[in-house]
Amino acid sequence: MKKKVIAAGHICLDITPVFPDKKAERLTDILSPGKLLQVGWADVHTGGAVANTGLAMKLLGADVTLMAKLGKDSFGSMITNILQEHEADCRMIVSEQESTSYSVVLAVPGIDRIFLHNPGANDHFYADDVPEELLGQTALFHFGYPSLMRSMYLEEGGELCRLLRRVKAAGAATSLDFAAVDADSEAGRTDWVTVLAKALPYVDFFVPSVEELCFMLDRQRYEEWQRRAAGGDITEILDVERDIKPLAYRCMELGAKVLLLKCGACGMYYRAADTEAIKAISPRLELDVAAWADQEGFETSFEPERVLSGTGAGDTSIAAFLTAMLKGKTLKRSVQLAAATGACCVTGYDALSGLQPFEVLEQRIDAGWEKRKR
Repeated sequence: MKKKVIAAGHICLDITPVFPDKKAERLTDILSPGKLLQVGWADVHTGGAVANTGLAMKLLGADVTLMAKLGKDSFGSMITNILQEHEADCRMIVSEQESTSYSVVLAVPGIDRIFLHNPGANDHFYADDVPEELLGQTALFHFGYPSLMRSMYLEEGGELCRLLRRVKAAGAATSLDFAAVDADSEAGRTDWVTVLAKALPYVDFFVPSVEELCFMLDRQRYEEWQRRAAGGDITEILDVERDIKPLAYRCMELGAKVLLLKCGACGMYYRAADTEAIKAISPRLELDVAAWADQEGFETSFEPERVLSGTGAGDTSIAAFLTAMLKGKTLKRSVQLAAATGACCVTGYDALSGLQPFEVLEQRIDAGWEKRKR
């Protein structure tokens, strides 16, 4: 029997206009006030952690139930139709009071993505929206993007902690992912250090991006990174020892059991707690403790065949990491499969069309798939 998974949290409709296939060094090379820019067709697909990570896990062979909140509107119907096309097991809550979340994704070649985002019904997702009977059958509960869900970050993350406590009490393992926030928004002004200090003791697998984590844990360091990057990609200027490890160690001190830090096109950093902490993770996962405990490393990205868009690459990488773990892979192999899946994802405009089976990825990895050069 497959280990059951719930992928819950944030969902939205992503609308991605296709820009001319010409790399830009600065956003102003493409977008400026008063300029008419002719673009191509618009790619319309589901976005957010529930759709990106949840559907990717399903396509990679996991037994996944998707759980999120939609509005009773056209965007909500479009999301439902897309999920049905994938024959996904869905437990969507439809609200007549709220609108469905959507994002306009500006994926300009050569420039990191820009998101115009409306959180919609995601702001009103609560711990009690997750049925108790489902948790009792679940091995892994993955929750994505509380940083874009107002109910989850208010009152120092009280609702997020209540949700994670419920999941742990029901015997399931937990994984948690975040998304970048607008620094000037209510979420950006939240005391994320306190939120993380309260939430991470209930998190088994913590899988944020290094930029998101730094913004939340060490705003002064994050601003220093921005100055060093001088408008470019922050992950390109980071040093593992100086920049990444201090944040990782802080996460482990706060209670995370396994940490996977997405570091953009450069790769992924991983670290696992000691044997006793890994043993304490839900036995429903059947983890090989010796293959996971006390490990640390950095996995450099694999070279993709082409790059069309980074949309969903982080989410699908996490899907591969978690699915590989559920299939009994070692920590090192799970991270390799995560990095390989990210390299496949960027070959399409959406999060799912570039995915490859693990068997194919492992053959390419073992055959010496070229790594990215920094």
